[in-house]
Order: sequence, then structure tokens, then C-alpha cells
Amino acid sequence: MSEPGPESVPTSADPRSKRPTKRRAITPLSEHATQIDSLFKDPSKEIRLPIAPKERTSSTLAPPPEIVANVQGSSAGAGSGEFHVYKASRRREYERLRLMQSEVEKEKGDAEWEKQREEAKRKDLEKTEKNRRRREKKRAARGGNKKDENNELRDGASTSMKGPVPPNPDMHQNVEGMDGVMSAEVPGVIIHDDD
Repeated sequence: MSEPGPESVPTSADPRSKRPTKRRAITPLSEHATQIDSLFKDPSKEIRLPIAPKERTSSTLAPPPEIVANVQGSSAGAGSGEFHVYKASRRREYERLRLMQSEVEKEKGDAEWEKQREEAKRKDLEKTEKNRRRREKKRAARGGNKKDENNELRDGASTSMKGPVPPNPDMHQNVEGMDGVMSAEVPGVIIHDDD
């Protein structure tokens, strides 16, 4: 009996081999970690994501044949290959009909959703209008100095500025000496120079 020589040891298991051992992803977690590590090796490299497949519709399928040549029934005369041809054509036709039916159902669902949306919008507007009328009625009964839509006060005085502007205690004259120029006082720290 011969003793096992270095020829019978796999290259990857041979301690003299300089080739790195293959790292295999044993769990989904380690596979994911390997993918992330390879992405982080070169962050400037562009990542190409696959394009999502387009939704299949009846218009994307091949149209049914206009003329079916060499029509045979399931009785005598049909060869052994005719069954598979028939089955494939039947599958294509059923798929086309199924897609057409799903399109019709989707259109009905979209129309129903749009109808419900319009109904909800109409109800919201009616409720808003009702609440607005109620607020106006309450405001009229209260009779305070509240503003109307035409910017008039309820007691008859106009809110538009006519004549000189009355002095406001929160306003002060500009420091440079420009009389008549009003500027808002800014809250915060005031620093005075000793010049």
C-alpha cells in the first residue's frame, strides 16, 4: 500500500499552497455581509440597479393569428407533435384573455376609487361650508370688533390707513436722525460705544 502523497491532497487544503482559501457564504447573513463589504471597497463606483420589468398587458403580447393553417382535430390524422402545438396556443390564448380581464377589472377599480374620492371631496366641502356659515352666524350674534371679508370693522371704522400713522410705542425713530422713518426695535443685547 502506498502512502498518500501530496498529489492526493487538494490544492486548497495543502499547507504549502500560497493560494487564498475560498470564502463561501454559509448563511444569508454572511452572504449579505460579503456583498456589503464588496460595495464599500470602492464607494465612488456607480451601482447599477436592474430595471424593473414592465407590466404585462394584452397589448404587449403577440396578437392571435389571423389565419390558422393546417387545422386538425384531436382525432385521426393528428401527429404526436400536434398536441404540444395545441397546448402552447391554448396557453397563449388563456394568458391573453386573463390579461384582458385583469385590465377591465383594474379600470373598474380605478373608476370606483375616483368616484369615492370625488364623493369624499364633495362631503368635505359641504361640511366646511356648513361650519363656515355656523361661524359667521355665531360671529354676527356676538357682534364684536371682528373683521369681515371686505376688511371693514363691524362698528363701521375702516382698517385701511388714511392720514398720518399714529405713533406706536413699540416703534422708535431711526438713530441717524432721519425723522419720520420708523423702524422696529430689535430685541437683544444693546452695545453702546464710549466715543
